[in-house]
Amino acid sequence: MRRSDHFLLFGLALGILLIVGAFQKAPGYLDADYYYATGLQLAQGRGFSEPFLWNYLDEPAGLPHPSHAYWMPLVSLLAAGVPALFHNASWFLTRVPFFLIAALVSPLTAALAFALHRNRSLALTSGLLAIFSGLYLPFLTTTDAFGVYMVLGGLFFLLLAQGDVSPPRWVFPALGLVVGLMHLARTDGILWLLLALLGVWKFSARQRFSLACRASAVALFLGGYLLVMAPWFGRNLLVFGQILAPGGAKMFWLTAYDQIFAYPSDFLTFEFWIASGWQSILQARWWALGLNLATLFAVQGGVFLLPLAIAGGWELRRDPLVRLAFFSWALLFALMTFIFPFAGARGGYFHAASAFQPILWALTPLGLERLVRWGQSRRGWDGAQASTVLRLGLVFLAVSLTGTALLLRLPTWNDEAHRYRQIAARLVERGAQTGDVVIVSNPPGFYLVSGLAAIAVPDGDSKTLLQLARRYGASYLILEPGSVPKGLVSLYEGSLLPEGIVFLTEVEGAKLYVLQP
Repeated sequence: MRRSDHFLLFGLALGILLIVGAFQKAPGYLDADYYYATGLQLAQGRGFSEPFLWNYLDEPAGLPHPSHAYWMPLVSLLAAGVPALFHNASWFLTRVPFFLIAALVSPLTAALAFALHRNRSLALTSGLLAIFSGLYLPFLTTTDAFGVYMVLGGLFFLLLAQGDVSPPRWVFPALGLVVGLMHLARTDGILWLLLALLGVWKFSARQRFSLACRASAVALFLGGYLLVMAPWFGRNLLVFGQILAPGGAKMFWLTAYDQIFAYPSDFLTFEFWIASGWQSILQARWWALGLNLATLFAVQGGVFLLPLAIAGGWELRRDPLVRLAFFSWALLFALMTFIFPFAGARGGYFHAASAFQPILWALTPLGLERLVRWGQSRRGWDGAQASTVLRLGLVFLAVSLTGTALLLRLPTWNDEAHRYRQIAARLVERGAQTGDVVIVSNPPGFYLVSGLAAIAVPDGDSKTLLQLARRYGASYLILEPGSVPKGLVSLYEGSLLPEGIVFLTEVEGAKLYVLQP
């Protein structure tokens, strides 16, 4: 491929990302709000701390609370970059690193495709598919890990593709750095550590390395990984007394999604999980299987790309890299369906699977060529003409799907931030001031627009709510349509108003209460 190919793909991708990003006036949802808010905390010299709580899994003592007790810090570090360097916390400027990283996905996908099959035209098609990424596109332009994970996933497979020739020794520590960054970006990045160790071992075996050389390759890889992760492990050890943040450990024992917001959370144990009964346990995994399959076909596969990607994988089924990719993909799917069904089905698989998009886009045009060969042999197609027409049609379908996704998602992207601004203004009118704590569905999102400390609405009833308010000194409650826990539905509907909870007003369907616990 030519250098100009990569620059062209990068420029086209960056232009589209900037256009999409211009319509997004806020991060848009809890994860992105969290990374943006904690990034600003870092940029303002407040360190890894947060003036809000979005869950109670690590049994937080109070506010401010050590940040990243559940999520990993790389995205927050990226979000801190521009505000720290230029003392400008502009939402658009903060996303500059994310625009640039997401724009790299397309040329990187093309490079990976070319490494797999050495066909420039097909590689360029893969690069275009990465630009028009369907339901992923609006999430690439906010403060989240999608673009980061796609780039790192692409680099992971591109580095392992060096196994076709005698690899330079720098490949092993470079792979370690990539995997370290994947783990620093997402908790499930630890899975890539195991996959990389398998890949390095197979990689070195393919080159007929001696046992000593294999051990050296693994040591170089682990050195690169620890160069990234050791400082974070050290921080966790100092703050939490363990190298991994404590918030995710209880995710194994959930029996319902809303238990992520349980208060207190000490009941989430193996005994509690077993006591829920095997029927409940299996039903949860059946539910997760359905949702994750929908994500697999509609988001990852872009509805029509998945069969072609699988056909392309079959075409290269003897390539160890492709085998590793499909094995890894199946392993992640199983992990997010059967081990972490609630987190996986409600966004975990959607996030984590983004690392596989570059190799899926790389394989898709190859699957299309397999279809062309079938048409030549069975239908008498003109191979060159059919290949050109079908590749253009493939890109057109990707553009259409992406446009539809944007039309569905962008019009409502800023609604929550707009509603929170109005609620914050109403609370200030009623006497809210700095130091007051608000209970709300999206604490980091509310903190960003109001500057008020915020904690999450708990999974429970009004008694649980008042206990929480006493524990953390909360003065106000916001219940929003569509996110009211079952135990608080009667409070939201007005059929039950317990002592200590006083209705204040309503803003765009959200009901505001004063708490007097």
